[in-house]
Amino acid sequence: MYFTLKHLRYFVKAGEHNSVTRAAEELHVSQPSISSAILHLEDVTGLQLFVRHHAQGLSLTTAGRQFIIKSKQLLVDAANLGHYANTLGKEVAGSLRIVSFPTFTPVLLPSLMKKFIDTYPDVNIQCDESHQKDIIHSLMGGHYELALTYDLQLPSDIDFEPIIEFPPYVALAKSHPLANCDELSLAELAEYPMVLLDWPMSREYFFSLFLSQNLEPNFAHRAQSLGMVQGLVANGFGYSLFNTPLVNNLALDGNEIVAIPLSGELRPLRLGVATISRLKSTPVADAFINTLKARSAELAESVFTDQRFYNHLEPKKPNEPLDVS
Repeated sequence: MYFTLKHLRYFVKAGEHNSVTRAAEELHVSQPSISSAILHLEDVTGLQLFVRHHAQGLSLTTAGRQFIIKSKQLLVDAANLGHYANTLGKEVAGSLRIVSFPTFTPVLLPSLMKKFIDTYPDVNIQCDESHQKDIIHSLMGGHYELALTYDLQLPSDIDFEPIIEFPPYVALAKSHPLANCDELSLAELAEYPMVLLDWPMSREYFFSLFLSQNLEPNFAHRAQSLGMVQGLVANGFGYSLFNTPLVNNLALDGNEIVAIPLSGELRPLRLGVATISRLKSTPVADAFINTLKARSAELAESVFTDQRFYNHLEPKKPNEPLDVS
């Protein structure tokens, strides 16, 4: 069986775009070159990689979707091998693309990436933000080597290693009737208007906290961004629930937010590393995960400046299993 990295590169681009034409345009080659590479791969592998649609491009077959994941991994490995040679044997070099959940990405990732690059200057790291459904889809599609996300509805073929637990807490306006409490229960909050961060899976998680105590929240307002949720809370439209800590107690318009711990046995969100279970990680990815683990307690303490919240926090040991009870 003989094929080259060029064959794989042409196939991957056609698969990403579902189009020979767009793949050829992006790679600055002729359309017959793309088509020839695909036909060659199908011939030597014995697989049908695409379904051809007349005048409507291509779509990957089941075998094609599996083959494109392995192809992307091989292309990354080949690129990293070139970086390895260029850096005269330094093990951690090359590129790393990660995707992260947007609630904690701006709080945790920039400083973590800076620390990582300071330690491994020959690595080119890129971090994108996405919601859970898209994170899973893009990870399975081979667009990223790893994801930093929560343990929310992960499929069985995704490995998840928990790193830090984030307990839920309530955010209130300084003028809210409950703002002076040291601790609050969901039962005390349920009758008041709530501002919901209306993201897929996030909303289900917050709703499940109330359901676990046979309570019905009063969803008064919904928002699609953390900034809008914080602004509505700070201006008295209702309380909200968060897991990721506030860096400061001000909304974007300068109005103050009060954060109060929640009482009761409420399921925390576990922040961790998600990877495709059947793929071997690269040295760059392993180094990044080890950096995250080594700094997990430091990161947690740096963002939980209020000791009331930090007392609830439990950085996970590297090999500690995920408790899903």
